[in-house]
Amino acid sequence: MLHSDRLFPADADSRAVARRLYAKIKGLPIVSPHGHTDAQWFSGNQPFPDPATLFIQRDHYVFRMLYSQGVPLEKLGIGQARIEDPRAAWRLFAENYYLFRGTPTRMWLNFAFHELFGLEQILSPATADRYFDTIVEKLAAPEFRPRALFERFGIEVLATTDSPLDPLLHHQSIRASRWQGRVIPTFRPDPVVDPDFDGFAKNVATLGALTKEDTSTWKGYLRALRLTRERFQKLGCTATDHGHPTAATADLSASAAESLFAKIVSGQASAEEKELFRAQMLTELAAMSVEDGLVMQIHPGAFRNHNQKIYQKFGRDMGGDIPTRTDYVHDLRPLLNRYGNEPGLTVILFTLDETSYSRELAPLAGHYPCLRLGPAWWFHDSPEGLMRFREYTTETAGFYNTVGFNDDTRAFLSIPARHDVARRVDCSFLARLVTDHRLDEEEAVEVAQDLSYRLVKQAYRL
Repeated sequence: MLHSDRLFPADADSRAVARRLYAKIKGLPIVSPHGHTDAQWFSGNQPFPDPATLFIQRDHYVFRMLYSQGVPLEKLGIGQARIEDPRAAWRLFAENYYLFRGTPTRMWLNFAFHELFGLEQILSPATADRYFDTIVEKLAAPEFRPRALFERFGIEVLATTDSPLDPLLHHQSIRASRWQGRVIPTFRPDPVVDPDFDGFAKNVATLGALTKEDTSTWKGYLRALRLTRERFQKLGCTATDHGHPTAATADLSASAAESLFAKIVSGQASAEEKELFRAQMLTELAAMSVEDGLVMQIHPGAFRNHNQKIYQKFGRDMGGDIPTRTDYVHDLRPLLNRYGNEPGLTVILFTLDETSYSRELAPLAGHYPCLRLGPAWWFHDSPEGLMRFREYTTETAGFYNTVGFNDDTRAFLSIPARHDVARRVDCSFLARLVTDHRLDEEEAVEVAQDLSYRLVKQAYRL
């Protein structure tokens, strides 16, 4: 299932260079600074329950594709606290595994099946039960517990993504244990800064109760956010994450911001006022990052929960999110006018709108000291997407205004596969520069090491 030259160039000279570069970096530790794995896995260190839960229920890349072909989510165990018949769900997955041909999902899955479980034939109806039984047997072994896999994968640090309302008890448990694995939280304030977030008013009140601040007032609300950031930092947090619909920022006067907040918490704000509040909050949170040093990640441009029926039945993050157009040049200017030249601020920009890479993002990151480009993300976290990212950004922003790779996944077992794909693609891109005589091979080795390891540690202050 896994050819040793996968993703390397077809021409012999470039392929030979890519092989040599990859040999220098394939064993480097994995730094995973942004993802959605569950800290409870590492605090409790309990066995994963079954193959269907592990590979289907927790991976929206998988069940999204199956749903698009008419497979009911209920038959995959989606929405069930525990899958009623995991073998039946697995067989259904196996029957439809051909749907993933040509997708990065299949490459990630094949990597896990082969490298972790020793399975050599493609998943199909004929091999479904053997797959299921083999994986069940191995998951029961100590070496397949979450902490053991963390160490086996060579993960140096892994960041989760956490609500400001989360007490972070599992992170506290990890730090209190004798385990040496480094799992840290990331501050994701969306539930208390996005007026369209479910339960926003209640969330803001809960934030006040947790911090003992009056979050019905603008000053109390901002103090509550600062106190929560401090709580996260005490558990190792180095970054924030903002999943806004757009990249809009604003720079209102203190009195205008206070008046807007009062309108927001009253529940009477218009759609335009809600967007203005989100925009203002990005600038307010940038100010806090200047103060406390937390790196900002901005993930705009997703129309969340586009499928209203699925959202109402199953809730958030059920594969119904669709990319939208994004304007970074105009939207970011208020924040950049205020803080773009601050030497202590780092803002990592992501996009789902690939047309913005060469037109907007690379020129912005190639100028403003605070800006860095996040890697190809979500729908573009693929061999072709990763290659396009390098092609669209390198000539303007260079390599050193990027931040390496992050896997952004809920599927824990896909982490080494995703990093392996990124490393192979980068080696292929660098090999082309070498064979075109645009880069010396010794320099290419150094760049490959930077892209795989050094840049991410530097950017995320790890």
